[in-house]
Amino acid sequence: MADRPHARPAAPTDSTIDSEDWDGRDLSGESHRNVAFVQVDMTEASGRGAEFFECTFRDVRFNVSEHTDSAFVNCTFVRCSFFDAVFTGCKLVGSMFDGCTYDLLKVEGGDWSFTGLPGADLRRASFVDVRMREADLTGARCAGATIRGTDLSGAWLHRADFSRCDLRGSDLSSLDPRTAEVAGAVIDVPQAVTIATALGLDVR
Repeated sequence: MADRPHARPAAPTDSTIDSEDWDGRDLSGESHRNVAFVQVDMTEASGRGAEFFECTFRDVRFNVSEHTDSAFVNCTFVRCSFFDAVFTGCKLVGSMFDGCTYDLLKVEGGDWSFTGLPGADLRRASFVDVRMREADLTGARCAGATIRGTDLSGAWLHRADFSRCDLRGSDLSSLDPRTAEVAGAVIDVPQAVTIATALGLDVR
């Protein structure tokens, strides 16, 4: 298990849902706290306003699921699959991801601040207009990904690979191009000034 950002331990759970089939389930309005979900199939599940607080998801399939205005706060995701999953306006503050897969993951809006995604393979993922303040993206592989209009202020970006990544409109104030890979990344003019300033250049 990778370290959680800011040394927060994984929350304890007091009940378990094991090997259940939630394929296509409507999660709207459901609320779960301190629950361990183990090998649960949530393929094509969907819902608005679902709440998961301090839950652990282990080997859970979120494939082709759609979540709108839902909360997964201080949760832990271990070896979960997010193939073609969509999170719109969701709150995942403080959640930790370890050994998960994210092919075609789409995140639009919402708050993913303080999330832990160290070493995550996000090359085929998309984050648009997401708040990711102080998120841990140490060593994350984002080459060719889309991370647009995203607030990365205070994020941990050491050894992250943003080569060929579309970063336009994102807050790159925490990006040190000397410790991250940025070759071929697409940025706008204000971002170019921010990066030049980080390199100690005098932009006039």
